[in-house]
Amino acid sequence: MRYVDEDSATIWVETAAAGEVVVRAGGVTATARTFGVHGHHYALVEVTGLERGSRVEYTVEIDGVVVWPEPASPFPAPVIATLEADKPLRLAYGSCRTSVGHDKAGNDLHGVDALRSYALRMAGITGGDMRWPDLVVFLGDQVYADETTEAMHEFISSRRSIDEAPWTELADYEEYAHLYYLAWSDPANRWLLSTLPSAMIFDDHDIRDDWNTSWDWRRAMEATSWWQGRIVGGLASYWVYQHLGNLSAAERALDPLWRRISAHAAYAEPGDEIDLSAEIDAFADRANTEPTSYRWSYVRDFGTQARLVVVDTRAGRVLEPSHRAMLDEDELSWLSDQLRGDVQHLLIGTSLPFLLAPGLHYVEAFGEALAGGAWGRRPAEVGETIRQGVDLEHWAAFQASFRAVVDMVLEVATGRRGEAPRTVTFLSGDVHHSFVSEARLRDPDAPPLRSRILQAVCSPIRNPLPRRMRFATAVLSYGVAGPIGHVVARSAKVPDAPLQWSLLKGPWFDNNLASLEVTDKGLRMWWARGTVVGGEHEAPVLETVSELDLDADDVPTIRTRHRIAPRFRSRLAGLRS
Repeated sequence: MRYVDEDSATIWVETAAAGEVVVRAGGVTATARTFGVHGHHYALVEVTGLERGSRVEYTVEIDGVVVWPEPASPFPAPVIATLEADKPLRLAYGSCRTSVGHDKAGNDLHGVDALRSYALRMAGITGGDMRWPDLVVFLGDQVYADETTEAMHEFISSRRSIDEAPWTELADYEEYAHLYYLAWSDPANRWLLSTLPSAMIFDDHDIRDDWNTSWDWRRAMEATSWWQGRIVGGLASYWVYQHLGNLSAAERALDPLWRRISAHAAYAEPGDEIDLSAEIDAFADRANTEPTSYRWSYVRDFGTQARLVVVDTRAGRVLEPSHRAMLDEDELSWLSDQLRGDVQHLLIGTSLPFLLAPGLHYVEAFGEALAGGAWGRRPAEVGETIRQGVDLEHWAAFQASFRAVVDMVLEVATGRRGEAPRTVTFLSGDVHHSFVSEARLRDPDAPPLRSRILQAVCSPIRNPLPRRMRFATAVLSYGVAGPIGHVVARSAKVPDAPLQWSLLKGPWFDNNLASLEVTDKGLRMWWARGTVVGGEHEAPVLETVSELDLDADDVPTIRTRHRIAPRFRSRLAGLRS
């Protein structure tokens, strides 16, 4: 279940062979013919004419045979739940999920899958009734192309030697297709994805760790024998498995590949399937070499309640040392057009946190300056090694882009881009811990904020940091990095950001899935994890890790200085123990 609005829904299907897919939802019937890519078959069924705010069961048929829901399934019938403008918006979000078994061995390896726990609770299998979200937003690393599991190793070994490059990493579209199969075929998660609308964006591990960190990183990849197959297979499969379902019918109608599918379907004879393999490979190659040729970012509007702007922070980077940017000029201009007021809540989905821990922010800013030659050529080489070695490649490491987006956000939050929203909230993942920060103005003479500016992170869904690394991460990010970051940043003449920010909640390191709900006062957020009770590893119980009720009218005006707060010292003590 992908894009859903007030009167339509889009259902994505992968089939074993070419055919015709029919969706029946109440009195509505919709049909789509499959299209082929490298021997795989897909359909995107656009179900229209639904009632606003309705909740109707549906079935999927392939060539006249009902294939979904499956007979004797323990899960409720899948439903299409259309949006209703007056109902308070609730969405779930998170990032970073590996696909291993859900038995004791799998849970010992990667913890309990928060998504599976959420699915079992939604289905009523491990708890009472709950209000379902209107949407789940996956903010990157839906699959891991570079850190593969034993099951993926077996598949790769059946095709080629894992003793040769790219070893156990993915090589092409076929291997990506199998990786998505492993990620989405668990019965509980498959049911959840079939009934809960979803939106997605990639991060680095969907392609490879540190994807597009720097010019040197990219040149090193392009010098290998396998990178071309990886990037083409990665972007082509991302378009099929993730991106296509992010779009409304009107947006898909503008997509060149979708127009080819639609044109063929309009005149095809029964059983005649278009093979898109060559075209999608050429498209993916061009999207990689000419990022301005295609936009992966998108926007969703939920009446006047909220606007969700989801930003690509990977494929469109400008990496030339003389002009580094997280977003190219076209993408930055597009983002500027989307960031505006006249909604209650402006939500910005970006896989990489926009506001890291303050000290770490300045460490990354220093890293960019150092690698860019602020202290000379030899230190620049050291800076590049450090940048790649410890992942100094978030928004803070692209200072020009960071400051440009800060300026946009301040214009929104001070009412210069329409009526100021109640909140401007960045939703992010990536860093394998969760937290909430709030920003304040640094300059007391600047126009006052009329919106609360927040950074809310949920990571991981299922890929926790080893316990020995959690304390180190907390200390380095929120303790040691503070004073060091400001000192070294000033030494490289990195200017202070117009905002300063501090923790409201966190950090915590559980596998979890976050939820956000619009309330009369502002926003309610909570993070939930799965817990094994009585040794029932395959039926984890969902429990709340942390929650925050936010009064949107309580806009902070007092400037703060970076320090390790007493409440955070107590958290460090807990992590240490």
